[in-house]
Amino acid sequence: MKTIITVIGKDKPGIIARVSTRLFELNINILDVSQTIMAGNFTMIMLVDLGKILVSFDEVKTAMNATAEEIEVKISVQREAIFNAMHRV
Repeated sequence: MKTIITVIGKDKPGIIARVSTRLFELNINILDVSQTIMAGNFTMIMLVDLGKILVSFDEVKTAMNATAEEIEVKISVQREAIFNAMHRV
């Protein structure tokens, strides 16, 4: 199952490392990533594959929320179909 993960927060060292490490721990494959820093704000959008996770989707969301708290950013986890439906014009 493809999923969109967004990360937004004040830029600081280690955001990409911490997020990608948590994804590795959950056996989540990163398919594509785009990140930028705008006026000191970090933004990243990732397309990931949850096809080989050993936990539920809700447990992935819980783990990513814990990571967000640890590194003081906002992380959103949405199924690709829902993300696409929300962003149609």
